[in-house]
Formats: sequence, structure tokens, C-alpha cells
Amino acid sequence: MNRPSASRIGALIAAQRRAQRLRLRIAAATGAIVAVAATCLLGLSGWFITSAALAGVAGSAAVQAFNYMVPSATIRLLAILRTGARYIERVSGHEAALKALARLRPQLFDALASAPPSRALALASGEASARLVQDVDAVQTLFVRLSAPWALGAGAASAALLAGLASPWAGALLLASMALCAAGALLIARRLAAPAGQAVQIAVGRLKDRLAALEAVSPELKAYGLDRWAATQAAEAAADLDRAQAALTQAGGWMAAWQAVVTGAAVAAVVPATLGASLPLTALAALAAVMGVESVAGLVGALQQNGAAEEAARRLEALPSALHPNRAPVSVAPTLVLQADGAALHPPARLGLIGPSGAGKTTLIERLIGLRDAQPGEARLGDIDVADLTPEDRRPLFAYAAQDVRLIDGTVRENLLLAGPADDDALWRALDDAALAERLRADPAGLDARIGPNGERLSGGERRRLGLARAYLRPAAWLVLDEPTEGLDPATEAQVLKALDRRLKQAGQGLILVSHRSAPTQLCDRTIRVEGVGEDGRVGLAPARRLTPA
Repeated sequence: MNRPSASRIGALIAAQRRAQRLRLRIAAATGAIVAVAATCLLGLSGWFITSAALAGVAGSAAVQAFNYMVPSATIRLLAILRTGARYIERVSGHEAALKALARLRPQLFDALASAPPSRALALASGEASARLVQDVDAVQTLFVRLSAPWALGAGAASAALLAGLASPWAGALLLASMALCAAGALLIARRLAAPAGQAVQIAVGRLKDRLAALEAVSPELKAYGLDRWAATQAAEAAADLDRAQAALTQAGGWMAAWQAVVTGAAVAAVVPATLGASLPLTALAALAAVMGVESVAGLVGALQQNGAAEEAARRLEALPSALHPNRAPVSVAPTLVLQADGAALHPPARLGLIGPSGAGKTTLIERLIGLRDAQPGEARLGDIDVADLTPEDRRPLFAYAAQDVRLIDGTVRENLLLAGPADDDALWRALDDAALAERLRADPAGLDARIGPNGERLSGGERRRLGLARAYLRPAAWLVLDEPTEGLDPATEAQVLKALDRRLKQAGQGLILVSHRSAPTQLCDRTIRVEGVGEDGRVGLAPARRLTPA
């Protein structure tokens, strides 16, 4: 079985193999015991039945002389040993795999979450989910099937030994048959199973990505009567997966057929090689040949799944990772300097970013807080260019309420606590200041009211205000708000802005505000006009204009 190359995911898998070394060794040892017990069980059963039949044919004296007890007891012992060893093998192997995967997923998610923003955000949610779920599941083959070579070796040795009792040539022919079976299975795996397994993993990712994209715009699809079109898109992605799975199943069928052919050929070769041996030994050799080739089944199964496992490891390797995973955190001053006028802004300064849609206002603040890669010369924090700071260095300085609020499928409390620990009094104060407390106090569940996937049980304005309340709960030098009152009626807007002004004064926070509306910008003491992204990739800014806050 091929192993992942020396890589990030390969190193993680190797580390988990070391961590699960004891369980994997137990699985390998018991897998070998299963192979030996199964081979000896069938071979001895053939010998026993044939010998008993011959004794019966020979007459009552032979029947009375034949020792039935020892072979029958041995057969029963082998059956118990096989069953017990198989149970231990599966429990140990799968426990090792599941424990390893339980540790791999958080590590991979952490790598994705701490990756350079441009790479992490470029990965669609459906594709990311497929990689962290299906691809990680596929990797378990690299753990569970580690016992296959041991089982094959033990099965080959015991089968050849039993066949050799009838004739050395029988043992040699059996080993040759097993080698032929393994070689053919390897060829089928490379030509058919590996490409099919890779196609399955890719198709799963595409299907989940397609479904996630369609689900995100489901209201629009219904509004424009595109339900059938969406169903067609999903069906096409599902059909690709079905074809890949069918190809993988077909490859497994070819492997099974090849094994059956080799099994027949092995018996046909072994039996003539036992000429001169007793009939019971011939029966023992024939059944040993069957079980010897059967012991290749574990390796065949591993080869069938190996393509999917390798593709899964490759896709996991392609997940974004942290750019500076071992870099020590940098202490950053909250002083903000934009290239527009070079003025140093300190909290509680209030800066408004204005300009037409698409000019780059959201881009600028996302670069500033670490959601996008910053451009050199755009801004400084303290004496350090923002482009020289990691997102981890910058994010503690900012509390952010996005224009497009993202919410988890949970309760109001769970969404608010994403900002950090807070007691119920603090949660209600934040909701009061976001003009959302009255609505939630009317709900019997209160803070534990469920909001649905991405807040679908809330209106657009309520989702925006919940995001605003969450930003209020994050202690940071700067509060960054992107269109915080968009979609609110004038009365609610006035309530929100009055509470915002009060919170800023009490906390001594600075404000960076993006808004097309005039009312929010009245809170700012200076504004800067965003004029678009230039050819050098930097967001262009007009000189700052001082205002008198309302």
C-alpha cells in the first residue's frame, strides 16, 4: 500500500500513527492470528471430514479407531480463536483510526482558520466541509488497513506450510498463486481503482460545494422560478459522483473476479502436485490453497480504497495553512496611520470611510483587520506597516461587525459568545444598545432562542443588529462597523446610533465606520473618501476631512 509523501498531512498522519502505535500493533498481531486460525481451520476441517469419511467407508473397526475428539476440539478452538482475534483486530484498528481522525480534524481546521485570509476565503464552504469530513474519513484507510500486510504474511506462511504437508511442490505452487493474485490486484488497483477512488473524492467535494452554493441563494432561486434549474445543477453533480462510485465498484468487482480465477487456478495446480499423498492431506492442501489466496483479500481491499485515501491526503495537503505557524506574536500599538494624510489616530478617535459602492471601503477595513492580505504602504499600526503584521497580530485590536453578518445555527447566546466570555447582564446590555433586546425579551426562550442557519429566523435588520451586539461584546481598541444601520428604519437607526455614541464614550473605543447614510457619519470627527483600488493594488484615499461630531 502506498503511503502519503513526506508533507504536512503526511507528517500529521505519521504523528497519529506513532500516537496510536500500541493499538495498531495489537490490530496487526490479531490480524495475523485471524489469518493463521482461518487457514488452519478450513484446512483441518477438510482433513477431518475426509478422514472421517474414509474411516466410515473402511468399516466399524476403523470408525472406532479414529480419534474424533482431538480434531473436533482443535477445530472448535480455532473457530473461537478466529472470532475473538477478529473482534480485537477490528476494535483496535478502528479505535486507532477514529482517535487519530478525531485529532486530525481540529488540527486541519485550525490550519484552515489561521491560514492567510486570501487563501482561506477562496475555499468555498462546501469544498472545505467535504475536505474536513469526507476526505478525513477516507484517510482512515491508512490506519485500518495497516494490518493487511501482516495478515497476508501470516496467511501465506500457514497456507504454504499446510499444503507442504502433502507435497513441497504444493506449497511452492500455492505461494506462486498468492503472488500472482497480489500482482494482478495491484495492477487493477493502479489502472482502475486508484483513478476511480480519486474521482469519488473530487466528486464528493464538487457535490457538497454545489449544494452549499445553491442553498445559499435558495430564496432567489424560488423567487425567479429557478427550482428546476437548481435541481438540474444538483443532479449533474450527483451524477458525476454516481459514475465515480460505479467505476470504483466495478474495479472492486474486477478484483474479486481476479481473486476467484486465481483461487480456482491455485486449487487446480495444488491438487495434482499432491499425487502420492493421502486423500485427507490432498483435501487439506486444496482448502489451504483456497484460504491462502483468500488471505490476499485484506490487501486487495486496501488497494481498492488506496486511490481514495491518496486523493484525500492530496486534497487535505492543499488546505491553506498558517503562513507563520511558529512566529512569536508581535505587540502592536493601537495607533492607526492611513496613507491619505499620515495623521496618527488614537482611540477614541472616530473615522468615517465614505465613497461610492465598489470603491474599496470594505476591502480597506478587511485588509486592516486581517481578513484580506494587506498591501504595503496602505496603513500602519504604530510604527509597523500593516502588511508586515500577521492577522493574529492585528485582530486583537479590532471588534468587527460586517455588512454581511455571518451567524451560526444555534441560539442568540451562542452567537453572542463568539465574541468572548460574558455574563447574561453583559449580553442583555449589548442587545439593548443594538435595539434588539425588546424583540428577544418577547420570546419565551430569550437568549436561548434559536435563530436557524445563518439567522434565517431573523429579519435582515435583526441579523445586522445581532452582529452589532456581538461586536460590542469584544474588548478591543477599535470598533469597526460596516454599514451598521443599513436596512433600519429612521427611528431604530436613531436609537442604535445614540446607544453607539454612549458606548464609545464609556469604553473609550475608537470607531472606524463605513456607511452610505449621513446619520452614522455624524458620529465621526473626520472622514476619508475611498476612491478605488489603484494599479498598484492599494486602495486610494482622498485627504481626510475633519467634522464636528453631532
